[in-house]
Amino acid sequence: MASTKILFPSHFQPFLNSNPKFRFPKIKSFSLYSNPFCITCSKKVKRRGKLRYPSEKKKLKQQQEEAAKFYAESKFEGIWRLSKLTVSVDKDPGKDFLGVSDALVEEIAKVLEFPVASMLPQEAFKVVRKSFDARKLQKEQKFVYTVDVDVPKLLNLEPRTWEFIAELEPKVGLVEHLPHDRTPGDIMSIIHACRSQDATASEHGDQNLCNGSHANASYRKPKVAVVGSGPAGLFASLVLAEFGVDVTLMERGEAVEKRGRDIGALVVRRILQEESNFCFGEGGAGTWSDGKLVTRIGRNSGSVLAVLKTLVQFGAPQKILIDGKPHLGTDKLIPLLQNFRRYLELLGVDIKFGTRVDDLLVEDKHVVGVKVSDSRENSSPSTSQQLGYDAVVLAVGHSARDTYQMLLSHGVSLVEKDFAVGLRVEHPQELINSIQYSGLANEVQSGRGKVPVADYKVVEYVNTDGITLPSNSAPRNRSCYSFCMCPGGQVVLTSTDPSELCINGMSFSRRSSKWANAALVVTVSSKDFAALDLHGPLAGVEFQRMFERKAAAMGGGNFVVPVQTVTDFLDNKLSGTSVPSSSYRLGVKATNLRELFPSHITGSLQQSLLKFDKELPGFISSDALLHGVETRTSSPVQISRSADTYECTSLRGLYPIGEGAGYAGGIVSAAVDGMYSGFALAKSLGLFHGNIESVLGKAQSAGFIKY
Repeated sequence: MASTKILFPSHFQPFLNSNPKFRFPKIKSFSLYSNPFCITCSKKVKRRGKLRYPSEKKKLKQQQEEAAKFYAESKFEGIWRLSKLTVSVDKDPGKDFLGVSDALVEEIAKVLEFPVASMLPQEAFKVVRKSFDARKLQKEQKFVYTVDVDVPKLLNLEPRTWEFIAELEPKVGLVEHLPHDRTPGDIMSIIHACRSQDATASEHGDQNLCNGSHANASYRKPKVAVVGSGPAGLFASLVLAEFGVDVTLMERGEAVEKRGRDIGALVVRRILQEESNFCFGEGGAGTWSDGKLVTRIGRNSGSVLAVLKTLVQFGAPQKILIDGKPHLGTDKLIPLLQNFRRYLELLGVDIKFGTRVDDLLVEDKHVVGVKVSDSRENSSPSTSQQLGYDAVVLAVGHSARDTYQMLLSHGVSLVEKDFAVGLRVEHPQELINSIQYSGLANEVQSGRGKVPVADYKVVEYVNTDGITLPSNSAPRNRSCYSFCMCPGGQVVLTSTDPSELCINGMSFSRRSSKWANAALVVTVSSKDFAALDLHGPLAGVEFQRMFERKAAAMGGGNFVVPVQTVTDFLDNKLSGTSVPSSSYRLGVKATNLRELFPSHITGSLQQSLLKFDKELPGFISSDALLHGVETRTSSPVQISRSADTYECTSLRGLYPIGEGAGYAGGIVSAAVDGMYSGFALAKSLGLFHGNIESVLGKAQSAGFIKY
């Protein structure tokens, strides 16, 4: 409580008397009171424990009793979430079973302290997360579950559980009470619910929260161009179209059907379509990948769950909502993208494949449209078109290097961004299964067994004190990590230029290939670029090109990949021209890969291999084959934008989003960024007046690492 000051004037009467007949004599003033003075009261101290007055104790007791009564009653409402329930492999039905098994019910009964597990109704329980824990520090490998208990349903089906629910108490990380189901729906239902609230508010004359329709006959729908049909572009288009925007989705590549044929021609006949390949086309670079749906921006966040549920609506299996490491695989992504496309077309989205955006139309630092041309090689020559729009959403991928150059010509702020480069290492999948699972390796059965196909994720920090550095300013410590691990997968070509060579990994949903591959990469920054006399916003792009061209030369051209066994790489030798078989279908050539990168990067890769082998004994093997080169782990630049409006800070009306803009790293984070940007643009267009965070939660950055 703040101190209280009471002021006294220099002349005052000790008593006030309104009767004029009886006056008190005036008191002479004294010099002591010639100026105002104050008395400071002591700070009021809150009484606690035995110092409380009886009335305070009684009031506090009543409050505690009311709170306890309310809490006791609320226990029988909503959901109790039970986490870290474990079931051994021999008792669990296996990785593909997502229901409630008898063994899981036994674990639930232990938490509830219910004596007879067989009496508990399985219908009252729902599995919300299932993962496989293969850590070697444990006595045995097991499946780990998170289960929701529907309390009203449980009490209705088995009333004798009442007293056990009454005794249940929250435990951090293990037991949590959820008064209401907080799980969001898919993005379509979220926007529809928002617009329903808007309709209700309009009936009562309240301010609109979301507005997708207008009674004014002269109203013109806002026109927005979305450039790029990767996850960011697709979800931005979806949100804007649901809000009533006239959306045109432009993609330089082809639809997945035609894109698949172009990729087939590349793999079989070495014909590279520069605008339709593993990088460009419907769905973005992630379409022909492992289809990982893991993310660093919060698996349980409302925005991530909204993305996953939207994917389920378009054909993804329900398993991705439960699996601890969800992934789709190329064979599942292709029909999903077809369904996504059909839904956008039903909303009125005009989708233009084979359409490349060559330039922006700018007036007074404001983007008013785009200049486009037909990107198909066999099309008849035609002049480019100029199309006007109210806004342009730039959702290109990290391989759209010509777009970066075009943006620089308009004075757009591009900032150098750290990324990672390295080699892709491939092992026999059986070896990885053995390293990770030991005696359970036989349970994998090429993706059809009880346990998942084994994967790994390793991160190490390498000290470069013993390595020759290009300059004193080069970083002394580097992060080395495995990237885009593809169990049961294959190595694929991701070049977009015939003179360059870069690779990535992909796998199908079953992950049944006999190989496992992952990139082994080390972080690089502007200091590394400067050491090679590369400067400016696109120094990272030139850094990538330098080593992609060098890898192409080392392979001898024609998309042949230079390779070396891990043991030879560490020993700095070539044992011969014969190397282990590779999943890469365009041919490999035995080469000394230590000649590919500068010595400080090569030294970091060597050290990381030695550290990886300590964590995964057997990782260093003569059967392990290194492939060069992996350079496009994430965007080498970031396009500056407002954190609130998602609008470019250099050009009004331009909204750079997704991985190519430097704000995402993987399928899910790119989709989330596209979703947020869609809401932000809808708000700037006057179609959404609510708070974005109240709908989707707080936006989080994905950084530059993706898995």
